[in-house]
Amino acid sequence: MANNLVLYRKYRPQSFGEVVGQEHVVQTLTNSIKGNNISHAYLFSGPRGSGKTTIARLFAKAINCEKPEKGFEPCNKCSSCLEIMGGNSIDLIEIDAASHTGVDDIRQLIEGVKFSPVKSKYKIFIIDECHQLSKSAANALLKTLEEPPAHAIFLLATTESHKMIPTILSRCQKFDFKRLQVPEIIKKLEFISKKENVKFDDSALSLIALNSRGSFRDAESLLDECISFSGPNATITTENIKELLGIVEVAEISKFVDFLVAKNAKDAIVFINSILEAGVDLQEFTKTLVFYLRQQLLLKINPAFLNLQNSGLSDAELDKMKHQTADLTQKDIQDMLEFFIDAENKIKYSAVSQLPLELAIINITHSS
Repeated sequence: MANNLVLYRKYRPQSFGEVVGQEHVVQTLTNSIKGNNISHAYLFSGPRGSGKTTIARLFAKAINCEKPEKGFEPCNKCSSCLEIMGGNSIDLIEIDAASHTGVDDIRQLIEGVKFSPVKSKYKIFIIDECHQLSKSAANALLKTLEEPPAHAIFLLATTESHKMIPTILSRCQKFDFKRLQVPEIIKKLEFISKKENVKFDDSALSLIALNSRGSFRDAESLLDECISFSGPNATITTENIKELLGIVEVAEISKFVDFLVAKNAKDAIVFINSILEAGVDLQEFTKTLVFYLRQQLLLKINPAFLNLQNSGLSDAELDKMKHQTADLTQKDIQDMLEFFIDAENKIKYSAVSQLPLELAIINITHSS
């Protein structure tokens, strides 16, 4: 594998056993391969960066593998596997519907469906972001899905399955990919860091995982940036990440929430202006603040949420959150969330970027 590949491509899973976080999808697909129970159309639906196209390629590789291991794992050694891994398989056609939305693009693809695979068992078509196909293109695809030739398999991937026409949905086996949890992302980042001989602070990978918003691809891209920023043989520190990404740690968010709980408008506004001067991206700050307040709301609704492993917070941070919520009502937290969600939407259009946050602070601290 080339050394200059970005991390998310270099460490893309090459077997089902390497997939993290979508075990329910992997189990169903591998069982269907073992039982030789392959459908003609699959729909992979879920958030960006959750592994839809990665698993689509894995599935394509496994069903065309000349010597599958355990009855379902691609061997990664035969000519079919190597061609798919190298991106030059004649029998695997990938289309990004975001840039090929028209009916002519789909007609061209449908013409190719008629012909048997050149050297593989199946001819496989992966259509990414398929919800972006035009209505006429979707209808043209539907006709092929209604009567597909025995050698053709369609793997559709989308972040917005609700935008697809119901008749296409009804002809596909549907798999819902879940948003990845912070511990799952940390596990993958630790694996990559070890392979790349990268040292890191304990809290550094947690901070990257929290700011990836449930996307492996985003987390791996952030780690890539951090490695480039820190330089070879250096340790990735939390300070590096804060400087590079313009973000603040949970401890800083917690300190800001303390000012709000104490109805201390002056210090809260000083805090916002000081982090702006320090180069923090206010929109990123507000996103993390909304994430933190949401955790508080869940905690207030049911204290059992404290035990959830997917909070991405340390024991000390959760204890601090518990202490803060003791002084707040559920309505208090709900109001803060609404004010800051509104502020986040207004920041990018505001002539004074901190003004929407300052107004939110005043509204919160001056409410009875």
